[in-house]
Amino acid sequence: MDIPTIVDLFCGCGGFSLGAELAGFHTLAAVDIDSTIQSAYRKNYPNTQAVEGNVADITISDWRQLIGSVRPDGVIGGPPCQGFSRIGKRQKDDPRNNLVHHFYRHVKELNPKFFIMENVQGILDSDNIDTLMQGIEQVVDRYTVLGPFVVNAADYGAATNRFRVLVVGYNPQDVSPLNVEDFTGVKIAELVDIKAAISDLPSPTESSSSSVFGWTKYPKVDRKKLSNYAIKMRTPPINGIGWPESLAKFNKGLITGLAETKHTLAVAERYASIQPGKVDSVSKSHKLKWDGLSPTLRAGTGSDKGSFQAVRPLHPSEGRVISVREAARIQGFPDWYVFHPTKWHSFRMIGNSVSPLVSFGVLSEVFQKLKRKEKTIAA
Repeated sequence: MDIPTIVDLFCGCGGFSLGAELAGFHTLAAVDIDSTIQSAYRKNYPNTQAVEGNVADITISDWRQLIGSVRPDGVIGGPPCQGFSRIGKRQKDDPRNNLVHHFYRHVKELNPKFFIMENVQGILDSDNIDTLMQGIEQVVDRYTVLGPFVVNAADYGAATNRFRVLVVGYNPQDVSPLNVEDFTGVKIAELVDIKAAISDLPSPTESSSSSVFGWTKYPKVDRKKLSNYAIKMRTPPINGIGWPESLAKFNKGLITGLAETKHTLAVAERYASIQPGKVDSVSKSHKLKWDGLSPTLRAGTGSDKGSFQAVRPLHPSEGRVISVREAARIQGFPDWYVFHPTKWHSFRMIGNSVSPLVSFGVLSEVFQKLKRKEKTIAA
């Protein structure tokens, strides 16, 4: 069959798209209003049309200009969740909540074969569930809708407990039957703990003046001692994705995201003294355990909300917060993936993203059911 296509709404740095691409889809267009966050998307997906814009403002005529008469196979996206989050200030009247409606409006107008929406658990709370259900109501006449249901990124092989809500819809004329258990009954071969995820990475280094991304060489390591997860993260991408400059450096054993966060001696000593699994009473940072999982990585806020940095977990055995690359590994991003020269923006990108491992698992299942239906129709 031809390579099936998707449109990624609220694409951010591209975690949702990465899983889709690895599952066998191609992203035609990806939309986000935040040009800084989207800058990583543009680098990592040179063959996708990245559109800086407000999803609420895009019309069907805009889609005709962007993708022509193509009917995308799928629409995916995670509408901004700040108004639904159980952490920090919850604002029921946050205008970003209305973007849930616009997600389903685009599904209705683009008429894909399936759609997948991701969000935080707070969207299921009594103050917010009506917003979600009213959005879904726009498309129930055409799609079999599964959910909302909750998945954990750890069940898909990420080294983090990250619970998220999914809604999956499919047109039964185009996709073989799916059910919630296809996504919630996932059993990975092995649980990926923090040791498997990041222990092979080098300690952070001083920012390099030779490049804004601060390329750093992998330490020499016996490949036989690497975890299966580390080997997967060190594997080059499939053809068609990846920033050419990053891939050239990657092939020489260089990666980004290892710039150090400078701590005072007193802070570093305090961090080092905290027992793994405990929380620093001052910074509220959780200290990771080698044989445990990370709590949900948080994004912090953009300049429109005060530019607050999120609390970052502490490294299990070094007196410091984790690096950008360690956060990326925990979330499921491979080492060739680039984010931003600034650590704050990089952590925002990772904390806001859909885990690529969750995306890959979910979209692989949809891909198989899409193929099965095509074979049935062809027969």
